[in-house]
Amino acid sequence: MNNKVETILEYDKIKSILMEYAVSSLAKEKIARMRPSSDEDLVKMLQRETSEGLALLNSGIKISLRGIKDIRNSLNLAKLGSVLSPGELLDIASTMRAARLIKSAWNEKKPADSVIINEIVNGLHIFQSLEEKIEKAIVSDEEIADNASPKLSSIRRQKKNLAQSIRNKLNEIISSPYYQKALQDPIVTVRQDRYVVPVKQEFRGSIQGVIHDQSASGATLYIEPMAVMQMNNELRQLEIEEKKEIERILWDFSKKVQENYDFIHDTLYGLAHLDFIMAKAGYSLDIKGTEPIFNNRGYINIIQGRHPLLKGEVVPLDVYLGDEFNILIITGPNTGGKTVALKTVGLFILMAQSGLHLPAQEGTEVSIFEDVFADIGDEQSIEQSLSTFSSHMKNIKEILDLATKDSLIILDELGAGTDPTEGAALAMAILNYLYEKGSRVLATTHYSELKTFAFSKEGVENASMEFDIQTLSPTYRLTIGIPGKSNAFEIAKRLGLKQEVVDLGKSLMAEESLKLEDLLTHIELQKNKAEEEREELRALKTEYLKKIDRLEEEQQKLRIQQEKIVEKAKMKARLLLDNIEREAAQIIESLKDAETENQIHIRNKAVEQARSWLRKTDEKLQDSKNALIINAAKKYKKPLKPGLKVKIAGLNQEGYILSLDEALKSAQVQVGIMKVNVPAESLIPIEQIEFEEEKSRYSSIAMSKAKEISTEIDLRGLTVDEALAEVDNYLDDAMMAGVARVTLIHGKGTGALRQGITDMLKTRSDIKAFRLGNMEEGGSGVTVVEL
Repeated sequence: MNNKVETILEYDKIKSILMEYAVSSLAKEKIARMRPSSDEDLVKMLQRETSEGLALLNSGIKISLRGIKDIRNSLNLAKLGSVLSPGELLDIASTMRAARLIKSAWNEKKPADSVIINEIVNGLHIFQSLEEKIEKAIVSDEEIADNASPKLSSIRRQKKNLAQSIRNKLNEIISSPYYQKALQDPIVTVRQDRYVVPVKQEFRGSIQGVIHDQSASGATLYIEPMAVMQMNNELRQLEIEEKKEIERILWDFSKKVQENYDFIHDTLYGLAHLDFIMAKAGYSLDIKGTEPIFNNRGYINIIQGRHPLLKGEVVPLDVYLGDEFNILIITGPNTGGKTVALKTVGLFILMAQSGLHLPAQEGTEVSIFEDVFADIGDEQSIEQSLSTFSSHMKNIKEILDLATKDSLIILDELGAGTDPTEGAALAMAILNYLYEKGSRVLATTHYSELKTFAFSKEGVENASMEFDIQTLSPTYRLTIGIPGKSNAFEIAKRLGLKQEVVDLGKSLMAEESLKLEDLLTHIELQKNKAEEEREELRALKTEYLKKIDRLEEEQQKLRIQQEKIVEKAKMKARLLLDNIEREAAQIIESLKDAETENQIHIRNKAVEQARSWLRKTDEKLQDSKNALIINAAKKYKKPLKPGLKVKIAGLNQEGYILSLDEALKSAQVQVGIMKVNVPAESLIPIEQIEFEEEKSRYSSIAMSKAKEISTEIDLRGLTVDEALAEVDNYLDDAMMAGVARVTLIHGKGTGALRQGITDMLKTRSDIKAFRLGNMEEGGSGVTVVEL
């Protein structure tokens, strides 16, 4: 790829926009160097990493790239043995910290599909100890912390104390009445890193000491009194020691950076790569980009493509090339979008081969080309005194010299700028040459001869940009297979040009040209009609799919309501059975001590009463069940009709409907060899009664459970999960059997099993109470549950 085509197709503008998404200067430089590649494996890898980054953004996972600094120069200095400055070391620590935080956050989530990013993150090296030591020792670009080393802390403490002693001594001097006349101001200041006092010029001999400076006027001398000279010398010595200690601290850190140069260097470039990937992903998210499908057949199929530099509402482009035809000639009015269509295709190829997603629909497919050439717009060179035509021919000459079967060539207004007859002939010759080369070509033109060329040449196809003759404005939609019309006469007529002038113009055209225009008009009408019918079919399909979705939603609601009815029946049955068991237990308890004849009589009478009560209760239960079934049937069953297999609620019989009496709301049903008349509302289609059968099974299960249930269960030796599952089922069975109290034996052990059971019992609202056992019951090794 040459730089010229990147500028013509505005690829450089895409890179400038992409740079704004990058955080680090390294990633921005990487984007600036980014070029389309013709290496298929590399291109696919670049696309995959962009897709991985986009998937992270879509899932809400963000990689924080803050803190990455350009430390390349600092690393190189350290490698050469130089002592790094505090600011340089802080930048290195900041970068190492960014790497550590990224790796730590990544390891917590680590999406399985992010193979490339995962490999990059795993390659980041962590130097937490060095990073933290640098940040602790260095306060800012200019300041080292007191606690950077014990020696530095001691030196600075001595400096502070000595400086205070010097100030105290000087304060004694300036506050002494003896020196008041000699002092310019009663203050202590610093000159040349030594503490001094300001003395008037005329009293210079009043204070013995060393002159370090004087004022601009010469009226004031800054004198270091002899009384503090030794202390100032000691202070100066401490400053020298402080500087040496700071140099030693910086050297130690620089040495550690030097020792880990390779690892830090690799980490830096790993971070830059991550920044580069997330910049591409962020751009893809904003342009609603998708990863294209790649081929090596020279085939292009762009679906609903949008030029990424166009703002506002953009008419999407659908274009294909390289399968049935290799050359596409686009005709149509000026400002109709022809050039934008060419640039969109060319730019898409450059973006795709750089690893960037395309603002197009899923399924967009592009080929990987060795070269992309373009001749677009007025490339006239004033310096070379070239005309428009000469400039175009110079470009096209270079293109023809370099074109191969693996080239994509984009030519705007081919043959323009010269005599139309010669220009059209030259354009056909150029296209024919590229056709023989096997190149993929997109070209625009106004020449009618090229429309005929496309009709007559296999492998060459016409296309046009639509123009709305009613509004006299382009629609910007590309239509492949139909050449564009000039519409000159129609536009002139609608703009008010005299009809006689229009008619004369038509008469001056060749008969073949008029026939071609009429044919194109007919084709356009047929195409518009087909498009309208296709839109109607698309609307019908959309409505049909919506209806299917609504039906599925209604069916789901019905299933949920049916499940609720079944659950309600189960709960009511459980309550009725509980009442039966409690009443029966009370009756049996009252009969235990019946021994005399009179008591036997009373017992028999009570037993009969109990049996009567049980029968009535059972009838209530059956009526409740039948009512639920009938209500469900009324709401959900499909219409009854002769021949339908049904179940008769209450009789527990199946049969086939023979006839229906709408007036009496009854039906005659064939049950075995019998014919019976029953209320129509008691009939339920056979496939809708699973919940009734489940209810019947519930009754038989309850009776069998009552016979075999034990009042205690031994859970020792089980894991917590196994024991909880056992307890859950056991309590359900015990409640179904009407048992009032049960004992859960879990043992003492570590207490984990007991605690797990206690936590589970707290969540069950269907038990009355629970407690640890008494001493005689087993103490803390058992839990007693009241049901």
